[in-house]
Amino acid sequence: MARKQQENAVPELEERVVSINRVSKTVKGGRRMQLTALVVVGDGKGKVGLGLGKSQEVPNAIKKGVEDAKKNMFTVPLTDEGSVPHEIIGEYGAGRVLIKPAVPGTGVMAGGPVRAIMELAGVKNVITKSLGTSNAMNIVKAAAEGLKAMESPETVAARRGTTVDKMFGRKDK
Repeated sequence: MARKQQENAVPELEERVVSINRVSKTVKGGRRMQLTALVVVGDGKGKVGLGLGKSQEVPNAIKKGVEDAKKNMFTVPLTDEGSVPHEIIGEYGAGRVLIKPAVPGTGVMAGGPVRAIMELAGVKNVITKSLGTSNAMNIVKAAAEGLKAMESPETVAARRGTTVDKMFGRKDK
């Protein structure tokens, strides 16, 4: 009974495996193989998370990655057109990702690892560029850091104690 309630707590999360990496550790008796799975989960409406799972088998690693991603979910501010509110560069380790808003009809212009996090976050119009490394883990984490640092105009206006119209220099109606 409790398990069904827990599954219904987070409705309709889509998951996508970004990369599966085989790592080995050399010990006295030989090599120990292990797999790591980088997984992104999201609802397509502004909530997304990423997680890392490690195990001896692929299905177990993916399952652990999904559980980790559900624990590390965050909200992404989106515009009415399905884009991001402003340009930003996300950084994590050697990975840097430029995230720019795009006009409606552009679609998701992003490479493989970043595309997964953008689509599952519900971003429909965005231009991204990976700068620096090609390591999938660092790129996805850099994109996540960039999305976490995004602020909606309403949040900034409230913090400044003004309205969105005044902030952008529009006339009040």
